[in-house]
Amino acid sequence: MQEFKIVEIGEMVPDFAEEMLLVLFGESAPPELRGISVIHDYQAKQKNVLKVGTRLVMGNQTYTVTKVGSAANANFEELGHIAIYFREGDSDILPGSIMARPVVFPKLKAGESIQIIND
Repeated sequence: MQEFKIVEIGEMVPDFAEEMLLVLFGESAPPELRGISVIHDYQAKQKNVLKVGTRLVMGNQTYTVTKVGSAANANFEELGHIAIYFREGDSDILPGSIMARPVVFPKLKAGESIQIIND
């Protein structure tokens, strides 16, 4: 398990609830992306932590990763950046994205933890 803290939540993050999209970005996020991102202090300790079956604990909800884009792990390791789509089905995702379920938009607060769990 890897655990890291939410540092800040961009003012526009709640606007993406309708799209069921959450953008995570490390502390090096450029100013133009901070408003739409959940900024966190993740430090990569191992490669390829995001895979089908990975559990993400955010707020009081546990999510299961159902799809991983081809660039998702590299982006997450280097920049702490990933787009998470909370969707069902077999729709396509962008290379730097993952899909997770249940289809519930997370309620997050600065200072809370996010956990990545691989069994």
